[in-house]
Amino acid sequence: MSEEGAGPAPLIVTALFGPEDFAWLDGLRRRHFPPERNLVPAHCTLFHHLPPGLGRELKQRLSAATRGIDPPRARIGGVIDIGRGVAFRIESPELEAIRDDLADAFAPLLTPQDSAGWRPHITIQNKVDRTTARALLARMQAEFEPCPLRITGLASWWYRGGPWEQHSRHMFA
Repeated sequence: MSEEGAGPAPLIVTALFGPEDFAWLDGLRRRHFPPERNLVPAHCTLFHHLPPGLGRELKQRLSAATRGIDPPRARIGGVIDIGRGVAFRIESPELEAIRDDLADAFAPLLTPQDSAGWRPHITIQNKVDRTTARALLARMQAEFEPCPLRITGLASWWYRGGPWEQHSRHMFA
């Protein structure tokens, strides 16, 4: 959908994963996320809510952050408790630097959630009862070993309350 016809919807920015990592992570998410709430595939959110008027500038900045640039090194460093769910912690100083640059550029426009400290993660389960979440957390922590994560690009999405609509996609070299 074009920006002109998109209407006023906030923008979300995510990191894109390599195909093997995405298949594994999205499979876990489909297995453990309540199906009625699992409206989007596995992702790592850099920004949850940017103003819709930033559409063109956001495309330019994401393009500049990825064009001709090697992908940021990243790894899945741990399993974390998110209350009513479970997530993987992502460790990537290079991805954090990209996110910090974007946050600086958009600082006056960031929501409190996006201006607070960023904790990169991939949610595998959310919105379940605490007992179910604790059981998965214990199982995943017992089986966990840190592993590399392939970040292949950055994407932005229109958020209209349901599945996201792609706004732009930018791949690393």
